[in-house]
Order: sequence, then structure tokens, then C-alpha cells
Amino acid sequence: MDSIGIILLGLLVALAFAIYWRVESPQPKKGGNLSISRFLSDVRRYKNYIFYSAKCSLKDEVADSFLNWAWLILNPVMFMLVYAFVQIIVFGGTTQYLAAFVFIGMANWNFFNACVSGSVRTIKRYEGIISKVYVPKFVFTLSNMLVNGFKLLVSVALIFISMIVYQVPPSWTMLWFIPLLLLLFLLTFGISCILMHAGVFVDDMASIVPIVLRLMFFISGIFYDLEGKLEGALGVLVERFNPMAFIIAQSRHVLLYGEGLDLPWFFTWVGISLVLTAIGVSLIYKYERRYVKTV
Repeated sequence: MDSIGIILLGLLVALAFAIYWRVESPQPKKGGNLSISRFLSDVRRYKNYIFYSAKCSLKDEVADSFLNWAWLILNPVMFMLVYAFVQIIVFGGTTQYLAAFVFIGMANWNFFNACVSGSVRTIKRYEGIISKVYVPKFVFTLSNMLVNGFKLLVSVALIFISMIVYQVPPSWTMLWFIPLLLLLFLLTFGISCILMHAGVFVDDMASIVPIVLRLMFFISGIFYDLEGKLEGALGVLVERFNPMAFIIAQSRHVLLYGEGLDLPWFFTWVGISLVLTAIGVSLIYKYERRYVKTV
């Protein structure tokens, strides 16, 4: 299985770079029209707008709330209590380091779910800006990811606080959590870009995506041990081929149980995420001039 993952990695990374280099940029620049060069240049050029837009969105979310910023902490804590209740009372079992276990699942899932579900309507939501000035459309995705990324950091803080309470033994394997977060960001960005593009031309995506995400929620082990509930090869299969199940399970392994990262499958999903990102950014550059006319 590990050798298959390594082979897939090589093929997928090669495909990702091939897509980047072959897609024709609609606005050629001096020195070439490589879409990867244009992408990096646009990120640098619009970084101030990305941060400003994210900051405004965060303020708008809490402006009308009585508890204001406190909801960023209360929301994950209350959901953790709900999922812990479901695991203990409904499933009739418990898990070591239960609060930290659930926080890890929620932190990863809430970031992915919020970014992906919001990406479908992104173009229509920013129609007023798009119709007046040119902005690379993936900029809106990055801004949305920063908003949810801030919430993710709050949840990560709660994870480590709960680990301290449980007196989880510190381990060097905890450092693997950083590349896992980077993988989560890359995977989410690639999927979000593709769905943002698809949402412009297929209105039904707004109805299909929530259903798919709900299915993923229940087979990603957010509040339960996936391999423990799905015995044998089925549990391993779901954990390896469901990216969120893989990221959540590996996060628990490296943070709570002092286990190393499954490198072959980690790099396989990095390769897949690069392919998804290459496809998403390339689609946006190729068709973004049609977005305004379509929406």
C-alpha cells in the first residue's frame, strides 16, 4: 500500500506541474505566460485586499452578537459537549482524551466545511465588485479561508489547552501537526476553487455540495474513532481514501498518541491537492471573464 502511495505521488505531482505549465493564461505577461507565475504574482499584488477583506468579514460576523468575539470560543466548546454526549450516551463508549479528541476532529472539519460550502456562491456574493474592477477570483477564496483560518487557530488553542488539562505527554511527533495543517489548507483551496468555478455555471451545485459534505461528515470520524467503528480493511480504506478522515486521524495520532505521520499517504494527498489546486486556478484564469456575464 505504501509503495502504491509513493507511485501515485510521483504521477500526481507530475500531472499538477504539467497542468500549470500548459494552461494558457488569458493575460500574458512579459517573460512568459505560466499560470503558476501569474498566480504567485497576483497573490502578492492583492495580499492587502485579502487581509483587509478577511478582517472586515470577521468584524461583520460578530458585530450584531451580544457575546461578540467570545462566540469564537463558545461555539467549538458547545459543539464539543454535544459530540461528546453523542459518543458517550448514544454510542455507549468513550475515548481517551475525549475533549481533545473531539476538538481535533471539529477544528479540521469546521475549517474545511465552512470554506468548501461557502465557495459555491462566492462569485454571486461578490458580483458587485467583480462587475466594476478586475480582481483574480481566487482572491475571494483566500479571503474566506483566512476568516475560517482565524477560527481554526482558536480551535487549535483549545486543543492544546485540553491536552494540558489531560496531561498528554509531549512528543516531537506533535510537530507533524504543522504540515498536516498546510495539507488541509492546500486541499481546501484546491477544492474551493473548483467548486467556485462550477457554482457559476451549475446552480444545482448549491444543493449538491451540502449533501456530499454531510456524507463526508459522518465518514470522517469527527467525534469517533473511524477504524474502531469500521472494523478491518474497511476502516483503513475509508481513512486513507477520505482526505478529511486521513487528516483528522493523523492529527490525533501525532498530537495525542505520540505516533509518527503516515508519510506515503501524506505525500499522496499533497500530490492530489496540488492537482486540484492547479485545476482550480487554471479554470478560474481561463473562464473568469465569463463569470460576470453568467451571474
